[in-house]
Amino acid sequence: MPLGHKKYSEVPNMGFRVNAEVPANDCGTFYAAKVLGIAVATVQGLVERGELEAWRTKGGHRRISMASLRAYIDKHGTKTLQTPAAASSKLRVLIVDDDEVTLEVIRSSMELWNLPIDCTVMNSAIDAMLDIPKIKPDLLISDLNIPVVDGFEFLRKLRSNPEYADMALLVITGLTHEQIEARGGVPENTPVISKPLDMKWLNGYLSAMAYLKALKWGPRSGSLPSPQDLLLGIGR
Repeated sequence: MPLGHKKYSEVPNMGFRVNAEVPANDCGTFYAAKVLGIAVATVQGLVERGELEAWRTKGGHRRISMASLRAYIDKHGTKTLQTPAAASSKLRVLIVDDDEVTLEVIRSSMELWNLPIDCTVMNSAIDAMLDIPKIKPDLLISDLNIPVVDGFEFLRKLRSNPEYADMALLVITGLTHEQIEARGGVPENTPVISKPLDMKWLNGYLSAMAYLKALKWGPRSGSLPSPQDLLLGIGR
């Protein structure tokens, strides 16, 4: 691990214990790809060629130096580092799922819908936990069966943290209601939709969420319905 990076055993602001030494000023591959506007595979290629400084945690997760990201952008003519959280007028959506097919279906659909959405996708709850303070999503869409830290623990920890109390949650899963309840269920008032996803329904929900964000209403403020109430009401 490069010198000068802070070591800690908990993901910041989340309360998760991780079996690794994690640098403070770093990000995951998916976040780096989002910042640079390139594919994850391209980021991996930059790392392999030494154009981005990176290392792996003891758990095998690749982390990339934010300083090296800034240096790369400066070298290629960009003077400021534009992070996903910078686009405040757009609905910030974080999707966590290790199913690449599901991720690609959602990602390609969002491009066709042309909604004011800033979407970041990750295939690991660990990566999401490390980068969520930077992304600051308005909406988290998560699967439940994801490796290392599963979606159940991930969502419970998020919902118990006051800093993320206003973040809207949506579960996408292939599990049945009985299977979900047998594993402790999901946080109260968290909607669950089954795979394969109803993309028409998802389009309607995201359109409504984006509309609320454009009006600069918080997820649970004012007289407008909360995203959770809005979600539960769609299709009735």
